[in-house]
Amino acid sequence: MEVALLHYWLTNVRGGEKVLAALGEVFPDADVFTHALGRGMRDQGREARWLGHRVEESFVARLPFGRRHPQAYLPLMPTASRSLRLDAYDLVVSSESGPIKGIRKPKGARHVCYCHTPMRYLWDMHDEYYRTAGLGGKLAMKLFTGYLRKEDLKSAESVDEFVANSAFVAERIRRIYARDASVVHPPVDVAFFGDCARDVRDYYLFVGANVAYKRLDLAEASCRRMGRKLVAAGGGISSAEELRELYAGAKALLFPGVEDFGIVPVEAQAAGTPVIALGKGGALETVRGGETGVFFSEQSVESLCGAIEEFESRSWSAEACRDNARRFAKPVFLDRMRKILL
Repeated sequence: MEVALLHYWLTNVRGGEKVLAALGEVFPDADVFTHALGRGMRDQGREARWLGHRVEESFVARLPFGRRHPQAYLPLMPTASRSLRLDAYDLVVSSESGPIKGIRKPKGARHVCYCHTPMRYLWDMHDEYYRTAGLGGKLAMKLFTGYLRKEDLKSAESVDEFVANSAFVAERIRRIYARDASVVHPPVDVAFFGDCARDVRDYYLFVGANVAYKRLDLAEASCRRMGRKLVAAGGGISSAEELRELYAGAKALLFPGVEDFGIVPVEAQAAGTPVIALGKGGALETVRGGETGVFFSEQSVESLCGAIEEFESRSWSAEACRDNARRFAKPVFLDRMRKILL
């Protein structure tokens, strides 16, 4: 069976790229198709390769700064996706939260889409992205949102089977594309983050980029009101080992945003650290309320402070957190995806 793996763009390593890498373990001989392969992501050698896979880029990569900022060419990506030549493949697996699934599916081939989420900036979080965008971003969204929504709906027609990374995303797929989806949670390096001793210190932890929807501001305001120390770990983390130590030393992880799945709470629990999370989105699937963490009901300082007070009134088991995190280990993901794809 000839297999093609599709991913929107390969410019850094985040959750979506880790899913693609795991799919590459299922199909080590598969070719990868993407709109752009960033220069820092390439294997050494003259041929375009990523983690040993041959890579073919769409014409977006050949446009000015296309490999550095491919998202700037989002309106061209529906056409670019259809230009990819996939006639030689029997199975197409797309890793999707951007416009790559809208391919011309080869006759007789099967297309399985692992959907991290329908594009948030087009659908559920459009208004929030618009509010925080600059002038150029606002203009682009006014000009192209309608067209891109139409193309996104059309692109779902090429998919034979959807797999969602959470039940939260499966509901989005049902609502937006009118399609059912299996749920397979993404792989987390549970073994790595679990390979540390729990050493609780006097701080709460926030992990993530300082972007509006992750609500670092809410974590900061709540800790300030209660006189608690907050460590915010974003792009300044120098290594995975440093992040692991921060997890292991925190009283708890504060997770005040709405995420499609949210790998960070799983990493924290793998390190034995409980989570204080907003009771919405993927956190409801990764945190066991009352056992590995506490939920709060609304994005307000009062609600989060109340959850911190509840957390501090109880004792927590590091082993219960670690045990819960094992549900999301990479071998679990690989086993479930093999059953779907093979």
